Amino acid sequence: MTTNGEVKLNGDAATVPGVLATQSINPSWSVEAVVATIPGGAPQTDSTSPVPFFHMLERLKTTKREGWRRFGISHGESISDHMYRMSIITMLAPPSLSSKLNIPHCTKMALVHDMAEALVGDITPVDGVAKHEKNRRESTTMDYFTKSLLGRVNGGISGEELKAVWQEYEDSETPESQFVHDVDKIELILQMVEYERIHERKLDLGEFSWVATRIVMPEVKAWSDELLKEREEFWAGHTHTTYTDEGAEVRAGSLEYYSKPAAKTNGSA
Repeated sequence: MTTNGEVKLNGDAATVPGVLATQSINPSWSVEAVVATIPGGAPQTDSTSPVPFFHMLERLKTTKREGWRRFGISHGESISDHMYRMSIITMLAPPSLSSKLNIPHCTKMALVHDMAEALVGDITPVDGVAKHEKNRRESTTMDYFTKSLLGRVNGGISGEELKAVWQEYEDSETPESQFVHDVDKIELILQMVEYERIHERKLDLGEFSWVATRIVMPEVKAWSDELLKEREEFWAGHTHTTYTDEGAEVRAGSLEYYSKPAAKTNGSA
């Protein structure tokens, strides 16, 4: 298990300044405990200025996406890297989608959906954190952001909007949120293909391709099919994992985390 500031790669722990590591199996996890570890002290709460929240967003730039670490990718994408490309992808929705979806709203959702990971860290299916516990941590964190840090900014309206957009993504009931969920998966597949290419087939990340089976919208499925075809051409003549291999989804730990969002409890996802 790793702690804040400690990153575990291939069995070895290494300290990386400014990088938040996921607290995988800590049952007493709380926002207060994490905030207390922030260098320079906890941000000011109940401020009429958004600046303390702006500082909090810096953590999204330094917190890495954890799934790649299992494969020794120590300098991989950050959470904000992931959300930025997602936001651009939403803007390139084909007319069959853009004509019926609120694309600016989708772009906003892509930029907000993983915001809680600034404090929670990027919890992956293999981290040993139950989905309901992951949801609790993220919902509690979003309450802290939108009420404690933004509750008095612009009369609290900005914070309420951020929480509503985040909750819409979590509930995954609107067409816009379903599109952004699909975009989340296509961005992962893009990164998978790119890391394999960068590492010249020394890394087989095919277990992640299983998320393609969870893509719902035909337009996004077409992008996924194109990417997986590109991957097959890259791996031609070389042994590699595909999502059709038996047990691929189990190795990825994807089944629970990529199923329908957990039921709400006490008003929280």
